Amino acid sequence: MAEFKKMELTYTLTELSQVAEKVLANAKNRTLLFHGAMGAGKTTMIKELAKQLGVTDTITSPTFSLVNEYKLSEKKLYHFDFYRIDSEDEALDIGVEEYFDSNDWIFVEWPEKIPSLLPVENTKLQLTINQNGSRTLNMEPVK
Repeated sequence: MAEFKKMELTYTLTELSQVAEKVLANAKNRTLLFHGAMGAGKTTMIKELAKQLGVTDTITSPTFSLVNEYKLSEKKLYHFDFYRIDSEDEALDIGVEEYFDSNDWIFVEWPEKIPSLLPVENTKLQLTINQNGSRTLNMEPVK
């Protein structure tokens, strides 16, 4: 994994593939935390990242199941969506700590709902909708 300080990219949907490529090339680790308002493009970005990692299944947001699992050639990808949980206990009930300890790819939407459970080392991605419809992604490692 490459070493980097911080990255900011503004993009449109047609540039999503290139942006996802840069995210994967610059991720400091395999745990990516997706922050942003509803409709900011978190799931859309995750779908593209998963596709580039080799996921061939249909990728959907795990809003109701909390986690979706996808097989990669050598690893797995776990996609979490904690939007609907009311407490960290709900995440603990599904065994979130075991997933986080797996050394597989971990994509988390709404990580602010489980602050004390997050891995110490992760990569934070903040997505923002711009007035012209483009998105801005701020990416930085957290240690």
